[in-house]
Amino acid sequence: MSSPRISLDQWNTLVSVVESGGYARAAERIHKSQSTLTYAVQKLEKLLGVRVFEIRGRKAILTPTGEVLYRRGKALIDDAGRLESAAGELAQGWEPEIRLAAEIAFPTWLLLKCFAEFAAERPETRIELYETVLGGTEEALIERKVDFAISGNVPAGFAGDPMMQVRFVCAAAPGHALHQLGRPLTLDDLRRHRHLVIRDSGVQRARSGGWLNELRWTVSHKATSIRAALMGLGYAWYPEEAVREELERGTLKRLPLREGAEKVGTLYLVFADREAAGPGTLRLAALIQEEIKRTCRDSARGRSALTTMSSLSALGADS
Repeated sequence: MSSPRISLDQWNTLVSVVESGGYARAAERIHKSQSTLTYAVQKLEKLLGVRVFEIRGRKAILTPTGEVLYRRGKALIDDAGRLESAAGELAQGWEPEIRLAAEIAFPTWLLLKCFAEFAAERPETRIELYETVLGGTEEALIERKVDFAISGNVPAGFAGDPMMQVRFVCAAAPGHALHQLGRPLTLDDLRRHRHLVIRDSGVQRARSGGWLNELRWTVSHKATSIRAALMGLGYAWYPEEAVREELERGTLKRLPLREGAEKVGTLYLVFADREAAGPGTLRLAALIQEEIKRTCRDSARGRSALTTMSSLSALGADS
């Protein structure tokens, strides 16, 4: 196999020029002169026998061939970065930091319990947690911001294992007008009142978690939505574990929907790159899986909203 004619540095130059929007900004970004970058791209074009950019007016625009080379070059640079990162972590034995994304539907108390168990074994290891919603979890994986994620779905190109199912309930404060109707509620009833929605944390914000009312408030955090519901300002579907205390105290009450009062969602464990995962990442992921199994086993009487995939039918949860 012949050696590549284009160096990683040249590919990085091309990617930087494209992503920076021009040679001048790219030069600032990677701390090289503009003439050096121009020469590097021209040499790349000459070696490959293609045109990467074409001039339109006063702007340099990627040609169709340039678009392909940019995408492939970007993937090559990303792969090289991941390879170096994996080598560095393996050389150190245990990685100094573990990054994970967790959908906000995942019980916070359970995650923190796992963190505590891990900290007892590896107190020096830093943990960076991204609490994400919908597309934010996918983006964290695709952009390799995290080592693994607890996600509501498995993005294309990744493999994931189902971990647990979470029950969602539609609830509002007991004094809310919907509770005063005294009958099963329909979607038309809901449309007349404020829906509390948690914003997709992804940059594109292209996904929705299901039905959305036109009359709604959108917030960024689960705690804000719960507080608004407690104040009687709206209704929402919440992970049952997130509002269990409020439901037991009666400060929130399930809405008697004719249909859709409860929903069940699956959460998956997804590694960004299973082969490059360090021992700390693998250990923390294993602790989370073990704790889920233990918690679900202890609540096998059917009282908990948490169910493993294998015990779902035994507990009689909705599918």
